[in-house]
Amino acid sequence: MTNERAKADLAAILDGVQEQMRTIAGLQQRRAELTATATARGKKVKVTVNADNKVIDVKFSSDIDELTYSEIAKAVIEAAQRACVEVARETAGLMAPLENQRARLPKLSDLVEDLAGVEIPGSVEAPVTRPNSLDAQMISDGSAAPDNTAGDSRGRGGSVTDSSW
Repeated sequence: MTNERAKADLAAILDGVQEQMRTIAGLQQRRAELTATATARGKKVKVTVNADNKVIDVKFSSDIDELTYSEIAKAVIEAAQRACVEVARETAGLMAPLENQRARLPKLSDLVEDLAGVEIPGSVEAPVTRPNSLDAQMISDGSAAPDNTAGDSRGRGGSVTDSSW
């Protein structure tokens, strides 16, 4: 009797997993088609990103020459970041049915006793600061990155823009 119950439970779990796999396949296709567009600096800059947060289009208005190069660069970053936030919001909405299906399935820790104490580490977000900014030089423990302004350890100074090349 207990064996029959276990077989029925396993069959129900497998059916749920197969349903979830079909849902995932459909969601992956729909997600791949997602894009988001955002503007910055009074719609002078327009950036479109895909579902992988890759910039796929950048457009400038006819009055872009009112901005300096630095302002244009900042506007591109601002618009791209806004578009990434929007595509993330759309992705979360798209994934809601999957989350509902997952909530109905038993957790692996419910099925395997030894997994109850296993903790999954949280995600770490990538920085949105410029690579050489002071904020980017901070290490996750709050200390600063090593100072590399003293020059190359092999005794050569200069940079890639150095005219001695």
